[in-house]
Amino acid sequence: MAISEADFHRLVSFVKQKYGIDLHEKKQLITSRLANTVKGMGFGGFTEYVDYLLKSGTGDDINALLSRLTTNYTYFMREVESFDYFTGTILPELVRAHQRDKTLSIWSAGCSSGEEPYNMTMYIMDYLGSQYSQWDTRILASDLSLEALNKAKAGVYQLPDTIPEKWRKQYFVPVKGKTDQYTVAPKVKQNVLFRQFNLMDPIQFRRKFDLIFCRNVMIYFDQPTKDALVRRFYDATVPGGYLVISKAENLSPDTPYGRVATSIFRKK
Repeated sequence: MAISEADFHRLVSFVKQKYGIDLHEKKQLITSRLANTVKGMGFGGFTEYVDYLLKSGTGDDINALLSRLTTNYTYFMREVESFDYFTGTILPELVRAHQRDKTLSIWSAGCSSGEEPYNMTMYIMDYLGSQYSQWDTRILASDLSLEALNKAKAGVYQLPDTIPEKWRKQYFVPVKGKTDQYTVAPKVKQNVLFRQFNLMDPIQFRRKFDLIFCRNVMIYFDQPTKDALVRRFYDATVPGGYLVISKAENLSPDTPYGRVATSIFRKK
């Protein structure tokens, strides 16, 4: 099933305008990943499908579209160098700064299937130790995909060998009858608040953030979209707060943040 240039541009413009995702060089990907969806919904071709999406597509239809066109792929201990900097520099600094209110404000923006915010929680629990119960360390974890968020909330994973054995015992519960699957322990789950959020929308949360993790998300955006998002992140960060991106991404030279380490930036 082929997609015409006109329908391709209509679909690309719709996704770019609403969700910031740049697909203008992804015609083959769109055709291959959506052909079965188009047929399965009973449409004779892409023209009918795009007409439907633009005029009356439901939230479920849009979620299905985005899930097929983006890759919600992540894993525990991904780019561990960022976590090393988090535990070695950022976390000690934040704990010192918040000794009075004992509240950390952290956002995992584009959390996918949840490994990142759960991972951060484990590091925080390890660092605070017996003092953990005295702190509010709840992490906001957001994603555009409801499918990814549902998986994140379930918290069931196959664990990589990189997970320390101590963590495997302390922060996970084996799934009965399945030797290779584990559920995130309730105490870890309780520290993460999952929410659907479109990063193209204004960022108007109650608190500004000490730290924003947004890794492997901006790879889908063109440069103007990235720059606009980074400015919104900057406005949503406390003075001296941090932004962590992936090694596959970078910020513009004129970014308002200052670079402090590989893929790690700080509000000036």
